Amino acid sequence: MRWGLFAGGEALSVDEHIGRARAVAAAGLDAMFFGQVGSWDAIALASVCGREAPGLEVGVAVTQTFPRHPLALAAQALTAQGISGNRFTLGVGPSHPAVIEGQFGIAYDRPAQHTREYLEALGSLLDGRPTEYRGERITAVGRVDAPGAQRPSLLLSALGPVMLRTAGELADGTTTVWAGPRVIGEHVAPLINRAAQEAGRPAPRIVALVVAALTDDPDEARRALAERYAMASQMPAYQEILGRQGKSNVGDTLVAGDEKTLERELRAYADAGTTDLLVGPFGDAERMIEFLGSIR
Repeated sequence: MRWGLFAGGEALSVDEHIGRARAVAAAGLDAMFFGQVGSWDAIALASVCGREAPGLEVGVAVTQTFPRHPLALAAQALTAQGISGNRFTLGVGPSHPAVIEGQFGIAYDRPAQHTREYLEALGSLLDGRPTEYRGERITAVGRVDAPGAQRPSLLLSALGPVMLRTAGELADGTTTVWAGPRVIGEHVAPLINRAAQEAGRPAPRIVALVVAALTDDPDEARRALAERYAMASQMPAYQEILGRQGKSNVGDTLVAGDEKTLERELRAYADAGTTDLLVGPFGDAERMIEFLGSIR
């Protein structure tokens, strides 16, 4: 299992993000991914951090598909590949009605079909092929010519059965969030692995985003996380994955405690079939980076 850091909504300058990426690389970690949460553009930020932290995989988890046309996103992703030295990974997903309709004013219409068509068009464009795709939801006609940029790894955020099958058939893997080892081992991994095998594709990446805290008061940390991300606990897709684990809110998914507790619980993800673990620090990020470097 590969180890990395997830950078979410923390208010940092571009230079501070670059400094953190360098620290992640210096600690011996494999990757640093960025969330698209309404501040810096995650793809642009990942690309410049990749250029400034040699050897580090950089990526986004995830870029919303509804507001971005596949032609525009393919150009942006391949540009990020060129800037980062071909170490960029593109994570995409349809997001949630509360975001797409509430913030962008775009109808969250037939997300499963939208996502399948989006990936079909995007995959061709990322390969640099002339593309003439005309689906019911997506039309993409053109080509992205990016000399020297290799096709990036393409991940789809997926938690439910339909999206996991789509990820296995059309993407290089999936990204999960609020999903513990048991639900990855019993639900996520079997579905996506079977779909990839039936489609004749290589074994997929299972990239798990896990929020963790080094703390002597795990209960307080879980309460604080639940309060900060109360909206996430109300989103249907997250409610479904929480229900599969017998959890009532996202705070219950926090990996919290001392170093021995965190090491034990984080390593359990590898046993469940996780290929890449992205830890989002809830608390002192520098301390978490040092800790992760010591156990990877």
